[in-house]
Parts: sequence; C-alpha cells; structure tokens
Amino acid sequence: QVQLVESGGGLVQAGGSLRLSCAASGRTFSDYTMGWFHQTPGKEREFVAAISWSGSTTFYADSVKGRFTISRDNAKNTVYLQMNSLKPEDAAVYYCAARHSLSEIVGRLPGNYDYWGQGTQVTVSS
Repeated sequence: QVQLVESGGGLVQAGGSLRLSCAASGRTFSDYTMGWFHQTPGKEREFVAAISWSGSTTFYADSVKGRFTISRDNAKNTVYLQMNSLKPEDAAVYYCAARHSLSEIVGRLPGNYDYWGQGTQVTVSS
C-alpha cells in the first residue's frame, strides 16, 4: 500500500501561483510514476501532469503546458506541482496519484493509477 497526502491548496487570485505537494509513504517512492489530476463537481477526474519514476519524463495536459511544472524529490518521497499564472478555470480539487512503474511512459488516465490521495482544494478568484 502507498499512502499519499496532498497539501498546499488554497485561495489565490487569478494570475497568482501555488505549489502543491504530495508526500508518499508505505513503499519505495522511486518505483512509482506519479500524477496529478483535478476534478470539479459533476465532472470526471481530469489529467493535469505526470512524472516518471526517474523524473526524466514529464507530460502535461494542454491546458496547463507552460504554466504548471511537475517535479519530484525521491529522497523526500514527495512530488510537487508548481502552478503559475493560475486561471479561474484551474479551480478544482487536486489529487495526487501513484502507479507502480519503472517505465518512462507515464499514464494519463485515472485508471492507470493504483493509489490516490484525499485531494486538496484550489480556488482561484477572478
């Protein structure tokens, strides 16, 4: 089992920045691809970004490319999502997810991931 705990959400004005963190425990963190997804009420959970076990490969949803950066620190068992130039449409609950994989191919579907955090709310005021 892998336990994931997100933090860093909050209220920010449009154009502002937030950094989300996801702390993992329970297994060898560096054996896992990590992803970030978001979800708004009544909508499906959507892919935001993912990073391979090594950190060498990253992938982003088109809507966040150039604004968001995913990174990981395997020594700290933590994955980050730096969110810049936030827009009102970025407001959502953000979830961290883990997939056991030593491939550089990262998954973009919720079903690709085995473990999920409880989510952290991001609110963007216009």
